[in-house]
Amino acid sequence: MVGAGVLHLTTQREEFRAQVPAWFPLDEDLTVLGSGVVEIGLGAAFVALPRHRRLVGAVLAAFFVAIFPGNIAQYVEGTDAFGLDTDRARLIRLFFQPVLVVWALFGGGWLRGPRR
Repeated sequence: MVGAGVLHLTTQREEFRAQVPAWFPLDEDLTVLGSGVVEIGLGAAFVALPRHRRLVGAVLAAFFVAIFPGNIAQYVEGTDAFGLDTDRARLIRLFFQPVLVVWALFGGGWLRGPRR
Protein backbone atom coordinates (compact mmCIF):
# COMPACT_ATOMS: atom_id res chain seq x y z
CA MET A 1 0.00 0.00 0.00
CA VAL A 2 2.79 2.38 0.84
CA GLY A 3 4.40 1.71 -2.54
CA ALA A 4 1.14 2.28 -4.40
CA GLY A 5 0.59 5.48 -2.44
CA VAL A 6 4.03 6.77 -3.33
CA LEU A 7 3.32 6.01 -7.00
CA HIS A 8 0.16 8.15 -6.72
CA LEU A 9 2.36 11.06 -5.73
CA THR A 10 5.21 10.48 -8.18
CA THR A 11 5.82 8.57 -11.40
CA GLN A 12 2.33 7.08 -11.93
CA ARG A 13 0.37 10.19 -11.04
CA GLU A 14 -0.89 10.75 -14.59
CA GLU A 15 -2.02 7.11 -14.90
CA PHE A 16 -3.99 7.40 -11.66
CA ARG A 17 -5.53 10.69 -12.82
CA ALA A 18 -6.88 8.89 -15.88
CA GLN A 19 -8.80 6.57 -13.57
CA VAL A 20 -10.72 9.30 -11.75
CA PRO A 21 -14.27 9.19 -13.14
CA ALA A 22 -15.46 12.21 -15.09
CA TRP A 23 -18.46 12.52 -12.75
CA PHE A 24 -16.38 12.62 -9.57
CA PRO A 25 -16.91 16.03 -7.95
CA LEU A 26 -13.30 16.70 -6.89
CA ASP A 27 -10.34 17.74 -9.01
CA GLU A 28 -8.57 14.73 -10.55
CA ASP A 29 -5.16 15.67 -9.20
CA LEU A 30 -6.49 16.38 -5.71
CA THR A 31 -8.24 13.00 -5.74
CA VAL A 32 -5.06 11.18 -6.77
CA LEU A 33 -2.93 13.00 -4.22
CA GLY A 34 -5.47 12.42 -1.46
CA SER A 35 -5.89 8.73 -2.22
CA GLY A 36 -2.11 8.36 -2.35
CA VAL A 37 -1.74 9.88 1.11
CA VAL A 38 -4.51 7.60 2.40
CA GLU A 39 -2.79 4.54 0.92
CA ILE A 40 0.54 5.49 2.50
CA GLY A 41 -1.18 6.05 5.84
CA LEU A 42 -3.09 2.77 5.76
CA GLY A 43 -0.04 0.78 4.68
CA ALA A 44 2.10 2.34 7.39
CA ALA A 45 -0.62 1.82 10.01
CA PHE A 46 -0.90 -1.85 9.08
CA VAL A 47 2.77 -2.30 9.96
CA ALA A 48 3.23 0.24 12.76
CA LEU A 49 0.03 -0.45 14.69
CA PRO A 50 -0.28 -4.23 15.02
CA ARG A 51 -2.68 -3.90 17.96
CA HIS A 52 -5.07 -2.07 15.66
CA ARG A 53 -4.69 -4.38 12.69
CA ARG A 54 -8.39 -5.36 12.72
CA LEU A 55 -9.47 -1.73 12.51
CA VAL A 56 -6.90 -0.91 9.83
CA GLY A 57 -7.92 -4.00 7.85
CA ALA A 58 -11.57 -2.95 7.97
CA VAL A 59 -10.75 0.62 6.92
CA LEU A 60 -8.54 -0.67 4.12
CA ALA A 61 -11.32 -2.97 2.91
CA ALA A 62 -13.73 -0.02 2.98
CA PHE A 63 -11.19 2.03 1.02
CA PHE A 64 -11.01 -0.66 -1.67
CA VAL A 65 -14.82 -0.64 -1.86
CA ALA A 66 -14.86 3.18 -2.05
CA ILE A 67 -12.49 3.31 -5.02
CA PHE A 68 -14.24 0.52 -6.92
CA PRO A 69 -16.56 2.98 -8.76
CA GLY A 70 -13.41 4.44 -10.33
CA ASN A 71 -12.54 1.03 -11.73
CA ILE A 72 -16.08 0.61 -13.02
CA ALA A 73 -15.93 4.05 -14.61
CA GLN A 74 -12.64 3.16 -16.30
CA TYR A 75 -14.39 0.17 -17.87
CA VAL A 76 -17.62 2.00 -18.80
CA GLU A 77 -15.84 5.09 -20.14
CA GLY A 78 -13.18 3.05 -21.95
CA THR A 79 -10.31 4.91 -20.32
CA ASP A 80 -6.82 3.57 -21.01
CA ALA A 81 -4.46 3.50 -18.02
CA PHE A 82 -1.88 1.09 -16.63
CA GLY A 83 -1.85 -0.90 -19.85
CA LEU A 84 -5.58 -1.58 -19.63
CA ASP A 85 -6.29 -0.59 -23.20
CA THR A 86 -9.09 -2.98 -24.11
CA ASP A 87 -12.58 -3.46 -22.72
CA ARG A 88 -11.68 -7.05 -21.92
CA ALA A 89 -8.64 -6.06 -19.84
CA ARG A 90 -10.63 -3.40 -18.00
CA LEU A 91 -13.43 -5.90 -17.32
CA ILE A 92 -11.06 -8.56 -16.00
CA ARG A 93 -9.56 -6.01 -13.62
CA LEU A 94 -12.95 -5.49 -12.00
CA PHE A 95 -12.85 -9.04 -10.66
CA PHE A 96 -9.62 -8.36 -8.76
CA GLN A 97 -11.05 -5.58 -6.58
CA PRO A 98 -13.04 -8.04 -4.41
CA VAL A 99 -9.80 -9.99 -3.97
CA LEU A 100 -8.21 -6.85 -2.49
CA VAL A 101 -11.17 -6.44 -0.13
CA VAL A 102 -10.81 -10.04 1.05
CA TRP A 103 -7.04 -9.60 1.37
CA ALA A 104 -7.52 -6.55 3.61
CA LEU A 105 -10.07 -8.35 5.77
CA PHE A 106 -7.85 -11.42 6.02
CA GLY A 107 -4.80 -9.33 6.90
CA GLY A 108 -6.85 -7.57 9.55
CA GLY A 109 -7.85 -10.88 11.08
CA TRP A 110 -11.52 -10.68 10.15
CA LEU A 111 -11.53 -13.97 8.26
CA ARG A 112 -9.49 -16.03 10.70
CA GLY A 113 -12.23 -16.70 13.23
CA PRO A 114 -12.82 -15.16 16.63
CA ARG A 115 -10.26 -12.92 18.28
CA ARG A 116 -8.14 -14.37 21.04
